[in-house]
Amino acid sequence: MRGILTAIALGALAVAGPVAAQDRRGDERESSREGDRTRIDPYIEVSQIVTWQFDPVDETVTYTQVAAGVDAQIRGRNSGAAIALRYERNFAWDGNARDTDTLTGIVRGYTAIVPRTLQIEAGALASRTRTDGSGGSLLVPVIGDDDTVTKTYSAYAGPTLSTRVDDVKIDANYRIGYTRVEGPDFVTLGGDAVELFDESVAHSAMVRAATSPDMPFPVGVGVGAGFYQEDIDTLDQRVRDAYVRGDVTVPVTPTLAIVAGAGVEDVEVSSRDALRDTDGNPIVGPNGRYLVDGNSPRQIAYEAEGLIWDVGVIWRPSSRTQLQATFGRRYDSDTYYGSFTWQPSSRSNFGIAVYDSIQGFGGRLNNALAALPTDFEVIRDPISGDITGCTSPTLGTNCLSGLLGSVRSSVFRGRGVTASYTREVGRMTAGFAAGYDNRKFIAAPGTILEVANDIVDESYYVTAGVSGPAWRGNFSVNTFANWFDSGIGEIGDTFAYGSAASYYQSIWQNLSARAALSVYAVDTEVSDADLRAASALLGLRYDF
Repeated sequence: MRGILTAIALGALAVAGPVAAQDRRGDERESSREGDRTRIDPYIEVSQIVTWQFDPVDETVTYTQVAAGVDAQIRGRNSGAAIALRYERNFAWDGNARDTDTLTGIVRGYTAIVPRTLQIEAGALASRTRTDGSGGSLLVPVIGDDDTVTKTYSAYAGPTLSTRVDDVKIDANYRIGYTRVEGPDFVTLGGDAVELFDESVAHSAMVRAATSPDMPFPVGVGVGAGFYQEDIDTLDQRVRDAYVRGDVTVPVTPTLAIVAGAGVEDVEVSSRDALRDTDGNPIVGPNGRYLVDGNSPRQIAYEAEGLIWDVGVIWRPSSRTQLQATFGRRYDSDTYYGSFTWQPSSRSNFGIAVYDSIQGFGGRLNNALAALPTDFEVIRDPISGDITGCTSPTLGTNCLSGLLGSVRSSVFRGRGVTASYTREVGRMTAGFAAGYDNRKFIAAPGTILEVANDIVDESYYVTAGVSGPAWRGNFSVNTFANWFDSGIGEIGDTFAYGSAASYYQSIWQNLSARAALSVYAVDTEVSDADLRAASALLGLRYDF
């Protein structure tokens, strides 16, 4: 396990507003002034894998795996990036199994156009999951390929501006993002076929001008505006959210401040219906998805406009402790969000975050990528090579298990909480992360999507691990558990769990031997969908 098993700031920074994102970008610029630091670790691997599936059928399949990848931390005076990319080819020895090509990884970076003022940011994600019969996305290792495998690709890019005019700090950014999911087109819910997410394009922009307390007013004053739009390919769905707001920061003590803000917001979720034949049945196109009736009127699924407000506290007793908690009114209902980070010592970190937003699947991933730091490391399953659990280091919230919890095409209101803890014990590192994600789907009545309206999917996830040196090599042990509770009563819950252990032993210079063993299971309320499997690996790795 490279790095530490902790959560990343994917949720809270995306929904806690411009201030949190600005603080993170300021930290990036500060770290870039510490000096040039670059580490690029390309590698190739050749391995032999055996998988045993015990349920629902008893079979054994052998694969030869050839993989190449790179893990890099790049830090220049005015730029930085973290890269974790891996391509692998699995050759199946069994004629009934498929050969597969897979690209997985996360990339996040920035480069300054005008030092300390204007920079371009970008990020990308490639991941694999298994999809159950209700649209739930299960983060379990995938060896080979079948009809339940879902591949997710997401990327974003855009400029960020941060400058100062006298006592006024001005921040602005724009992002464009694209997300695509390759996998099953439909799942059946209650006898109705519901289309899964295909692709979307998201745009977001914000600008904010603010003063700090006592510069020049006794309280800090800010005003800002933002716009978000996501266009989802499935039945021409659209999320549009625009706001204008002002806020004040009132110092209470040197370490405690009260923050409050108010403004107006206009939120609208809409879609079109499917093209229908003369009998009123929806028409499926050659790509296997419903055709959109471009001449049909846009149907409103949700809208809210008017006053928004929030009030909260910011507590920073030291550079190692920070709390931001906010309560307010948004989306015509109460809203809560915030984060808490604590570093008890230089060898331990704790983080917790609460989030709330209305988005599509693609917009959620784009915001998560934008919230990543540029010094993370990913954790991979030692046999499949898939990204699992969380990344490191801790900045606040969320793991892939929560982000990829459901791949339904409908827009949703997503709320949840995540927490993580990591600690270095001697030369070993141990970590734990857990979270809860709630998605209430929004779909227009009278359309094909209506079957998903007001459905609530819930995801719970736990991941833990330990890694460190052993003998002349290194070991790691990772364990995960994911619960997915479908909003459709007939489907019920899905419980996925497993564990993997690996060991790397240096042989000669940059050549090392590797061995790994993993077991995992998927339990559902549909007996023939249960899965029990184990895998073992022996291989060689060369680091350039």
